[in-house]
Amino acid sequence: MKDHFIRTACITPEVTVADPAANRAAIETALRACAEDGVKIAVLPELALTGYTCADLFLQSSLIEAAKAELFGLAAATADLDLLFFVGLPWQQTGTLYNVMAAVFGGDILCLIPKTYIPSYNEFYEMRHFTPGWREPRFVTTAGPDGEDYEILMGTDILLEAGNVEGCVIAGEICEDLWVAQSPGAAHALAGATIIVNASASPDEIAKDEFRRDMVSMQSARYNAAYLYACAGPDESTTDLVFAGHDIICEDGRVLAESELMTNGIITAEIDLEKLVNDRRRMNTFTSGQTDDHAEITFRFRDLPELELRRFVDPAPFVPRDEATRFQRCEHILAIQAQGLATRMKKIHSTCAVVGLSGGLDSTLALLVTVRAFEKLGLDPKDIIAITMPCFGTTDRTYTNACTMAKETGATLREIDIKAAVRQHFADIGHDETDRNVTYENSQARERTQILMDVANDLNGLVIGTGDLSELALGWATYNGDHMSMYGVNGSVPKTLVRHLVRTYADTTENRSLAAALYDVLDTPVSPELLPPEENGEIAQKTEDLVGPYELHDFFIFQVLRYGYRPAKVYRLAKIAFAGRYEDEVILKWLKNFYRRFFTQQFKRSCLPDGPKVGSVAVSPRGDLRMPSDASSALWLREVEELS
Repeated sequence: MKDHFIRTACITPEVTVADPAANRAAIETALRACAEDGVKIAVLPELALTGYTCADLFLQSSLIEAAKAELFGLAAATADLDLLFFVGLPWQQTGTLYNVMAAVFGGDILCLIPKTYIPSYNEFYEMRHFTPGWREPRFVTTAGPDGEDYEILMGTDILLEAGNVEGCVIAGEICEDLWVAQSPGAAHALAGATIIVNASASPDEIAKDEFRRDMVSMQSARYNAAYLYACAGPDESTTDLVFAGHDIICEDGRVLAESELMTNGIITAEIDLEKLVNDRRRMNTFTSGQTDDHAEITFRFRDLPELELRRFVDPAPFVPRDEATRFQRCEHILAIQAQGLATRMKKIHSTCAVVGLSGGLDSTLALLVTVRAFEKLGLDPKDIIAITMPCFGTTDRTYTNACTMAKETGATLREIDIKAAVRQHFADIGHDETDRNVTYENSQARERTQILMDVANDLNGLVIGTGDLSELALGWATYNGDHMSMYGVNGSVPKTLVRHLVRTYADTTENRSLAAALYDVLDTPVSPELLPPEENGEIAQKTEDLVGPYELHDFFIFQVLRYGYRPAKVYRLAKIAFAGRYEDEVILKWLKNFYRRFFTQQFKRSCLPDGPKVGSVAVSPRGDLRMPSDASSALWLREVEELS
């Protein structure tokens, strides 16, 4: 199965209360539709073969026996389907009635999973009919419709593992089992289950859908698992309750698919098993597979074709799509950055900050964060020393914006032209100024850093770093130049998010002059401005022309560092995310560039200054990325070269 994606489904079929034959027919129709759609795992609601709302009819032998007969019939009728499905029914064993979920595959009833917690409060009175199931699996014997005796494994603690799909381990629980303090799902996940299915009958009421969604989402996040929740629908008896058919598929805290309320039908979503396995491997506090009290049943799918992915692939994984959420996220990030700087300055008894202000995005954000930190500390912003250092590539546009921002934030602006100093340095080392190579460029960056450091020393100040996560991942920084500072506030903020942070500040400030300058910074091409401008005064050196679009690189960074995906999977996802925006060959070109730069530039990341982590991806050598500077990139680049 390519890239470890598996399509799953939750089904809420039309139910005829107390008519197992009619329900079996509706269920079979839905299962065939799922199989035709490439679904490999499906779950139906609690007691789907009879309906949940049969009440005292569950005490009738006719209903119990009919439900079992229809289960065997359903298993036989779906033997041709390459689909593992879970269906609920009442099950009598040695004179006791249990609420169970049967796992069926290839015509066989693989196991029976009983409900562990039986609610009898408020509108629930299940203890009137059902007995709590047992956890430890054991074989039970039951007579089949053909008169033969069948032995079926029964118990809550059962794992079903697809032997030919790495990481595909499924376990089940029923309705109330989700809501209790010690959910069986937790034990399943710790035993190695990556997919938890829940057959449920949760009646609807005001705001319960929100609570239910949050519960399912958070359970999947806690378990580092996928969670398939199938709920009884509107055809159940409405004597006292209404059931909404609220089906939900979540993956590690993310809702992948959700049904509309008061509907029957099927929802599907592809589960990324590799992501789940990688996350568990990364989190060594998640001791998956360390318990041996679960019985294991192995089965094999017959056919594993490549799926055409329908799940949404976010082209901007660092940036929330919802405007309100994005605003809140930006405010929170600015608060983290400012608090980190404020605490550092307080601890080292510094009341002065030095910022190299170029008029570009990163230095703009660094200035704004410093202003907020000073507000937290109650310090006068005049002690923020904003130094603009024009040289060969500085344009009037960036220079003007730098001056305006310093003035409008109340910082002290100092202008130090470095042309003469850089030319003296060229003379000292014997470099021809007409040779605009890396020495020409880096000499300017290092001269600027020397000035910032020396001014900070003179004023007992702190040099505030401006480089962002995207630049650090690509190594797009001058070693011991703009790469170095005394505290780097932007080090874990990707370029795509830097823009939104600056825009959030611009949108919320009451200073119109400052806002105008910030908006112009946002419209200015990203550039280190180390080469002379064009004849018309425009920026000649545009970063994204040289290293590639930052939106592509930020996508690569997220997939590689957050999920540990290999190049082929990153490329596949990028083609989906950026369809219609970038040609495949363009994506591949910059993916190659990303891997090459990521490996060769680790030496710069190995000696980064301190700075606050703001998200799930960071490259600090003391935290999230401990990587040898001389590691070989051959394995990754070889795979990239084989892509087409």
